[in-house]
Amino acid sequence: MPERPFYQPGASSVEGLPLLLQMFHTNPLVMLKPHWHAQVEVNFIVRGSVHYRMNDHEISLSAGEMCLFWGGLPHQMDDLSDDAVYAGAHLPLVHFFRLHLPTDIRHRLMTGATLVTGATDQSDNHNFERWNRYARSGDQAKAEHAVNELLLRLERVRFEPYRLVSATPIGQETGSPFDQQSSRNVGRMCDFIAENFLYDIDCVNIAAAADIHPKYAMSLFKKSTGMTLNEYVNLLRLSYAQALLMHQDANVLRVAMDSGFGSLSAFNKSFRKLAGMSPSDFRRGVSGAR
Repeated sequence: MPERPFYQPGASSVEGLPLLLQMFHTNPLVMLKPHWHAQVEVNFIVRGSVHYRMNDHEISLSAGEMCLFWGGLPHQMDDLSDDAVYAGAHLPLVHFFRLHLPTDIRHRLMTGATLVTGATDQSDNHNFERWNRYARSGDQAKAEHAVNELLLRLERVRFEPYRLVSATPIGQETGSPFDQQSSRNVGRMCDFIAENFLYDIDCVNIAAAADIHPKYAMSLFKKSTGMTLNEYVNLLRLSYAQALLMHQDANVLRVAMDSGFGSLSAFNKSFRKLAGMSPSDFRRGVSGAR
């Protein structure tokens, strides 16, 4: 029996393009190790079944189920049926904060929970296929229409049965009020960070982009996402670096500099904190899997 193909991050993949909203409708691939990216991920299982290892829990999904989770925490699709087909999208935070979801859902997703729902129907099969086709059509109007329809579909989740899966007890999680102005401010900060994360930026620059005070910016972002501004900037840099490390001739020092880190030591520290290993070990592991 031929070996099952596996997923590899790359410069043109979700890890290397943290600013891009990507849609897909395809056969999933097993991941040999956890990966991470700076988007919220939507997965709808069209056919077959899949199994995920998330940051602090595991879930299995079968045809007709849909999940939503924050991709900034390491996660891995480690098993799937031979007939598996899935569809979905990777939503940059600016799109995620356009969603009108209850505060507790948004907060719990950003702090590691996975939303799972089986309240789907045949229209979801057709819609996810069409949204993917529109998004890849090259027609900007069609692509925007697909995004808007997808966001409306996700908002419908709150009206139907769903469950939030996490190893963290609910009582230990605290949400916060999140009005439209706060959402716009977070969106502006995310836009600025997305466009400038490879450069030397700080909370003053980021707050100025949203026309708010730096201290308020730091507090608002932390309450809204569960991350500090610096952690989010580093996440985009690490997502980008992860893709660069996939190249066979990748030089760790050059990757650190090209990813926006001011020093190799800062890069190593941030990478190890997220991945549980050094960039060099990650690169050797990927090379050994080829």
